[in-house]
Amino acid sequence: MFRRVKNKFLRIALIIIYFVILFTCAVQINFLGLFGASPTKKEILLPSLNVSSELYTADSVLIGRYYKQDRDPVPFDSISPNIINALIATEDVRFYKHNGVDVIGLFAGVLSTVGGSDRGASTITQQLAKNLYRTRYKDSQGLLGKIPGVGIIVTKYKEWMTAFKLENKYSKQEIITMYLNTVSFSNNAYGIKSASVRYFDKLPSEISVNEAAVLIGMLKGTTLYNPIRNPKNALSRRNVVLGQMQKEGYLKPEEVKTLSQDSLGLNLNNQEVRNSNDSYLRTAVEKWLEKWAEENEVDIYTSGLKIYTTIDSRMQKIAEDAVALKMKELQRRLDNVWSGQEPWRDKEGNVIPNFLEDQARKLPAYTYLKEKYNDEAKVFEELNKKKEMEVFTWDGMEKVEYSSMDSLKHYISMLNTGMMSMNPYSGEIKVWVGGINHDYYKFDHVNQAKRQPGSTFKPFAYVTALEAGKTPCDKYSDKPVKIEFVNNKGEHEIWEPKNADWNFSYSELSLRHALARSLNSVTAQITEEVGWDNVVKMAHTCGIDSKLESVPSVGLGSNEVSVFEMVRAYSTFMNAGKKTEPILVKRIEDKDGKVLAEFKSEQKQVISPENAWLMGYMLRGTIEESGGTSQALWEWDLFDNENEIGGKTGTSSDYVDGWYMGVTKDLVTGVWVGCDEQSIHFNSSATGEGSKTALPIFAVYMEELYKRPELGVTTGQFPEPTVEIKKTYNCPGPRVRSTRDTPDSGAVEGETEVPALTLPEILQEIEGEEEGQE
Repeated sequence: MFRRVKNKFLRIALIIIYFVILFTCAVQINFLGLFGASPTKKEILLPSLNVSSELYTADSVLIGRYYKQDRDPVPFDSISPNIINALIATEDVRFYKHNGVDVIGLFAGVLSTVGGSDRGASTITQQLAKNLYRTRYKDSQGLLGKIPGVGIIVTKYKEWMTAFKLENKYSKQEIITMYLNTVSFSNNAYGIKSASVRYFDKLPSEISVNEAAVLIGMLKGTTLYNPIRNPKNALSRRNVVLGQMQKEGYLKPEEVKTLSQDSLGLNLNNQEVRNSNDSYLRTAVEKWLEKWAEENEVDIYTSGLKIYTTIDSRMQKIAEDAVALKMKELQRRLDNVWSGQEPWRDKEGNVIPNFLEDQARKLPAYTYLKEKYNDEAKVFEELNKKKEMEVFTWDGMEKVEYSSMDSLKHYISMLNTGMMSMNPYSGEIKVWVGGINHDYYKFDHVNQAKRQPGSTFKPFAYVTALEAGKTPCDKYSDKPVKIEFVNNKGEHEIWEPKNADWNFSYSELSLRHALARSLNSVTAQITEEVGWDNVVKMAHTCGIDSKLESVPSVGLGSNEVSVFEMVRAYSTFMNAGKKTEPILVKRIEDKDGKVLAEFKSEQKQVISPENAWLMGYMLRGTIEESGGTSQALWEWDLFDNENEIGGKTGTSSDYVDGWYMGVTKDLVTGVWVGCDEQSIHFNSSATGEGSKTALPIFAVYMEELYKRPELGVTTGQFPEPTVEIKKTYNCPGPRVRSTRDTPDSGAVEGETEVPALTLPEILQEIEGEEEGQE
């Protein structure tokens, strides 16, 4: 058809135009997959960035985000003219004169590059196309992209096409604003606001000429010209940008001469500001979603999801306030215990030599100084130099004159905690407190930390006995026990457990009363009778995942478990013997509001409903039976409307760990208290047992919850059994005379029978905490 055109030059021009149109269409539709994808009309109208996912509580309160790019877009009028001028002078001097592709600028760019100038050939609009639609990435490349030289031509052409589309849709101000909001400035700073704050601790509207020159200078190479990593290169590049601004008439020669003498003027203080977006809960949800995200090929950091947790923000706030209130008191108590003394002690109570120095050797600062000086004496000399700093305390951030060693001692001597509260029927986790302050203690004490649970583990020995046919009224003698066994090494051992007060009453007690008083002697007898292998098996059946060493002392909590596991396992007692898998996320929506996933708890019947109900009844015994270890709960307003609470205190050896597991008709709650460094702990039952550390946190939490019935947690009795209870269980225990004088105990005259459910009077017969192991 071109032969009809007689004029040779016109015919050649038409052929070129035809093939350009044909090539453009082929590129646009990605003919035969040769060219790779181009942005659609919808994508031009609604550019798709890496959109952060948002994390919500069950009551729709935003509590965090997940993102790979720390991006916070700002409008054009919030950007300093210095930034705009520096950008145009350096990257695209004809920005306001072209329509996306600057043909004149293209040839000028080639010539200037040959002449040694830094001016680029791409327009700002082309660079925006590259940033928005990732045209240089493999997923945007077609088959031709694999051919060296050809791929870059195709990519460049697609960028030109996209630039034309952007220019037809958006104004120049909108384009330059989108560009500055999408470009990377290294150090995980995406967009001009993030970069301005990161490098100068200023908003974009406050950026000076020199600061603008530093930021725009980075765009040529964010690593090479990074002012933190390569300050000399950044300084040189900044002065080049100043020169470009002079050349384009934005600065006078004398201004450039003065400005080029200044330093970079970085203000990196903001890098030390703690990331308020991060939290124990945010990290826990991220871990919880790992499997789902992998199976569904979803990146929660870029997909713009709305993730709704099961957490109730109001209950979470009550729990956090309860933790803050009681942990402040507990920290003061621990500080008073070791006032004027070093708190790190071995099993014999002796100060551990060089403890703090050994801890310091684990710090990055020690490694840095050791490489710098290659002399440990010099390293510790530096670490002992005092300087002004702020440290976290329960009274707020406090300015102090501390050395690095002083700061280390301060933080390592602080008590920490983990707390989780869950609906045992639905499996929904309502409260998750991973520690005292995520900014300083990243380790999550709900599901990461594993500690000895002490006597909170005893119910697994008792439920094993119930499943073996025992009843809550079966009697055992509180007497010395001697168990001979062969350990895992094949060695013969003899274990003789003692009660916490080292006394034996030689009285006959029901299983319920023995659990209420948490007698080690009876627990040891039960464990020997049912078999410690079976106790381990039962704990795993109920919900403990951790490896448990099968030894005679297993029922006394000699293994290490997490708060998460303990809450899950105790929920089995409350949910009629069904093991209930905790859920932390309720549903996930995409960025358009479409529900992608909904989660419900997996449940499995693992113990009989009768024995599960009896375990709830036995746990109530720690409050209702004479000498019960949970009777300190009567100090709080918890028992209106015949409210029933069950629970179990726990204290590991040397008062290293304090636990409380509390159960009500609506919730199962676990609380752990202790120092991360186990050689730092309380030194007596009066200060460090679970009833003095963890139980008060549970009590304050529940007391406040009961004041807010609209949250769905109310007072009342435990659920009725779902099956007929055939076993004998109502067998009131005797009053007991206190045999030791501790803050947990009180004196009682005589030993007469009292009804098991007579509650306030029993306060006078508290036997006290029992925990302790060999």
